[in-house]
Formats: sequence, structure tokens, C-alpha cells
Amino acid sequence: MKDLHTEWQDAWLLAGARTPFADLGGPLAKVSPIDLGIAAARGAIARAGIDPEAIGCVVAGSVAQASFDAYMLPRHIGLYAGVPVEVPALLVQRVCGTGIEALVQGANAVERQGAGIALCVGAESMSRNPIAAFTHRGGFDLGAPVEFKDFLWEALEDPACGLSMGGTAEELARRHGITRDAVDAYAARSFDRALAAREAGFFDDEIIPLRPATFSREGLRDRGIALPRRVAEVTADTHPRPSPVEALARIRPAFGGVQTGGNSSAVVDGAAAALVCSGAGAQGALPLARLVAATAVGCPPEIMGIGPVPAIRALLHRTGLTLDRIDLVEINEAFGAQVMACARDLGLDEARLNVHGGAIAIGHPLAATGIRLALTCARALRRRGGRYGIASACIGGGQGIALLIEAAA
Repeated sequence: MKDLHTEWQDAWLLAGARTPFADLGGPLAKVSPIDLGIAAARGAIARAGIDPEAIGCVVAGSVAQASFDAYMLPRHIGLYAGVPVEVPALLVQRVCGTGIEALVQGANAVERQGAGIALCVGAESMSRNPIAAFTHRGGFDLGAPVEFKDFLWEALEDPACGLSMGGTAEELARRHGITRDAVDAYAARSFDRALAAREAGFFDDEIIPLRPATFSREGLRDRGIALPRRVAEVTADTHPRPSPVEALARIRPAFGGVQTGGNSSAVVDGAAAALVCSGAGAQGALPLARLVAATAVGCPPEIMGIGPVPAIRALLHRTGLTLDRIDLVEINEAFGAQVMACARDLGLDEARLNVHGGAIAIGHPLAATGIRLALTCARALRRRGGRYGIASACIGGGQGIALLIEAAA
């Protein structure tokens, strides 16, 4: 088997927090992903009740370079979250699996490098994806094409297989006989579950409100968050809304088949953060869950959305578990047909899948999603009295990643 597998004995998800996820062009559209990450990191540290001086490692990811200081994203998040200057920071990128990869690297640092506590962050501004050109460093020739393009749109195309990410979902729909009606019904359920979770207060312990803020640290220039005029705060995800099948059915196909803007993941801005620690690093607090193992594996680019299937199968094989022992599964809803194909291939009962809604309703800020999946899964296990959960995501280019967690006793 060609999977990349890691297991841990003493790596714990101590606490986490995320910002609200706000629609493309919405109230967070002009906020740097670094500042979103700082806010999430500070929120996670506050939830954990630890001194940031105890943190020994920062791992952060962001898929698009959505600010000119993007190279420094993990370092700046750590510094402005109060982490000691001496603590190093690592940038990770595994496209839609970036958040899970940040947790993997954080757990490795804790168990194998003596970090004690790792701050793991995923931050993404889809709204600030640039209009970019890669061929004009030497100037513009007379009559030559001017090659500025929308990075957000162009990055959805995989030139290796000649398909957009939506096109790969359409290929899965074709291969699995998944109809437009079935995808709309799945999407309606995702919205219903997310709305029910919000109404029940499930997200209250996950989301930190965002308000205008200044982030200061001695010896460094201030930075912070500014919101649009007349927006005093953002306290909840903006995309979940009543979305009955009848309304979803009226939306035009986006890729010539079953996928639409209504039954695909919402394009949003946001960040999520989590603290991974050793048992000693928990400092007497009860962690949310133990990080047991993680597996990453490749799959054909033209069906990249099926990636969670080989990743989950490899994870279960390596750990000696079977799917019936997994109480809850979070698979990122990149596209409705994609997650349905994964569930069908795995033989997964959808009653255990994305029980509080998924990215179709909540949104998919690329690097932040994996941490949200793990945090949501851990919190749901605790509420339901379950033992094992899996957080998984498909990855553009043809990969899958899956993380096994066990509820803390």
C-alpha cells in the first residue's frame, strides 16, 4: 500500500476555535487570512485556558497567497497570538487537506520533537484570491496577450486531467449514477442539519465572534481586523439558510450536470485553530479527543473527490478497526455528488455522516476546513457519548486524507 500513515500514543486535541465562515465578498472579504488566523489562534488559546508561553510549535496553512506577507503567515500568527519568539513556525499546504495536515504535523511535533503544545491553524480568504499574471515580469510586448486571470477561478482547473474540480464531481456522478434530484436532496439535508445545529447552540462553543480588533505585541507593528461600515461584529456563519429541495432545483447547473452553486460547497472566508498537546501538556485539563492516526493517499485526478474512500480504508486497515466501530464521520462536502459517491463506496450510513451539516451549508475555506472537521467531530463525539470519529477530505489533484480520533475518557 502506498499510503502515508502516522500513529500517535500521546497526542491530544486539547481545544479549538474558529471564526464565523462568511460568504465570498461578505463582511470578512477584506480581512487578511493572517489576521483571521490570529483571531482563531487567540480564541483557541483562550478556550484551552493555557499560557501561550507554553506553546512549543506553530503549524499553519493557507492555500492561496491572499496577502503580500503570505510567506510569513505561520510566523505572524504565532507571534501575534503570544507564542514565544524562540518558537519556530511551519507552513503546510495539502490543498483541501491542509487543516488535517496541520494537525498531523502538530501531533508529530508534540510526540516526536518535544513541542509539548502545538498551535495548529488553517486560514483562508477566498475573497482576497488575487487577479494574477505569471508571465509579465519582463514587461509587455506590443500586441502580445495580457495574461491577468482570476486566480480563484483558474485554480479550480486541473490541467493534468483537463477537468475543473466541479468536473471531477460530475465524473463521479456519472460513474455512480447519482442524479440531480439526489444531490439536491443531500444538499437540503446539509442545510437542515446545519440550521438545526445552530438553533441548538452546537456551534456556540466552536465559533468566536469577530469584531474590529488591534493585535499588538511589543517590538512589532500593530495589525488587526477592520470590518465594513455598519458591521459591528460577525457572530455566525453567513451561508446556512433554509434551502428546500424545491428552491435548490431552480438553480442552474454550474458544470453542465448535477452540480450547482446550491449543492456544492459554499465559497467563504474564515479560519480555524486547535491546540495539540501531550498528556503532560494538557496541564490537568480534559482534552476533547486523542489523535490516534492519520493517512494520506493518492487517487486518480479525474475523480479526486473519491479521495476519502482510499484514505479511510487505509486508515482502518492500518489501525485494525472496521467502519462499523466508527461512531461519526466528517467528510468534507466539496460537492454533493462527491460526498455521496464516497458514502456509497464505503457503505457508510448517512446517519453517521456530517451530522451537523457540512461545507455545502457552512462553507469551505480551504485550509481551515480540516481543523473544523476535526473540531466538530470531537465535540460531537463528546455530546453523543461516542468513541471513535474520522475527519476526512478529498484533495484537488487526486489525493485523500483521513484522521482518526478517539473521544477523551
